[in-house]
Amino acid sequence: MSTVELKSNLHQLIEGIQNTKLLESLHDLLSERKNAKAGSLWNSLTESQKKEVMDAYEESERPENLTLHSEILRKYK
Repeated sequence: MSTVELKSNLHQLIEGIQNTKLLESLHDLLSERKNAKAGSLWNSLTESQKKEVMDAYEESERPENLTLHSEILRKYK
C-alpha cells in the first residue's frame, strides 16, 4: 500500500471514530511515534526483555511453531 493510500485509509478510519478517549489515545500514540528516534523502543527494554524478544523471534523461524492466519481468525470469531 502506498503512503497516499495509507494516509487516506487512516483519515477514513479516524473520521468514523466518535469516541473522544480513543481519538486522544490515537493522537498521543501517533505524536510519540512521530518524534521517536529509531531504536528507542529497543533501547528502552531491559536485557531480560530483549532476550525474550530474540527467543520469540528464533522460535518464529521454525515452521512447526507457526499457526495459520485462518486458524487464528477461526479461533477468535
